[in-house]
Amino acid sequence: MGIVTEENITDVVTASLGEHGEISDRQRQIMTSLIKHLHSFVKDVKLQHSEFLDACFYLERAGKLCNESRQEFILLADILGVETLVDMMTNPVEGDASESTVLGPFYRENPPVLPKGASTILKHFDNEETAYYEGYIRDKDGNGISGVTLDVWEDAPNGIYENLDPDQPEYNLRGRFETDENGHYAFVAVRPVPYPIPEDETAGELLRYMGHHPNRPGHMHFIISKDGYRPLISQIYDADSEWLEDDSVFAVKDSLIGKFKPAKEEHGTDVHLEFDFVLTPQAMAAE
Repeated sequence: MGIVTEENITDVVTASLGEHGEISDRQRQIMTSLIKHLHSFVKDVKLQHSEFLDACFYLERAGKLCNESRQEFILLADILGVETLVDMMTNPVEGDASESTVLGPFYRENPPVLPKGASTILKHFDNEETAYYEGYIRDKDGNGISGVTLDVWEDAPNGIYENLDPDQPEYNLRGRFETDENGHYAFVAVRPVPYPIPEDETAGELLRYMGHHPNRPGHMHFIISKDGYRPLISQIYDADSEWLEDDSVFAVKDSLIGKFKPAKEEHGTDVHLEFDFVLTPQAMAAE
């Protein structure tokens, strides 16, 4: 181990890895890089002890905010662009496969299972635009994939997700659907609106420290899954929404922008959006 100095402390700490307990090569790689980059950051900014304590207490406050409705550390990672970067490295795009993007902090497990074409709307708002969403889930050869599960969720027309709004019914604007024998999906929801991510508490502190804004463009979330294919976590962004080019969590991708059009009478909604997804086979994803 040795006596530490400012010059050798990084080497002393990294040399201690695995000395008193077995660790994997991956653990060693991660911890070595983390220690080196963290020490380099501290030296680069000449971090003072008062600032170090502020950071510790900040993380303590963030941890206390985490609950079933709010995952503060994911939110902080989004504000720093970390989740988007991790997602891009975890899910590289191959061929015509659809791009993924961030899960975000407002997902809820086990939303209601609904029949194709059903509505996720459990509460109406005066300013809402109802929307008919449809499209095909295809494989890399362009064939429709039947029996694909689509888990969808979005904010309400007041800009708040159901799990953050006590005035909305449980699982409002959330649902699970399945593609038909041709790979076609359809459901009714609302046109998503731009909204600010929570800017109170530690998320707001970080935004203000960065001099950044909290706004996101309107989008619909998707988790698309079927055995034999890599699960796809993605979003569809409204082409006419504000904040497309200045998303507070840096998650917008050109290929995920969709255009709402006036709905036809048979849709029974105000607007209509068609959007297809292409899934990657699981075997290919594992290579």
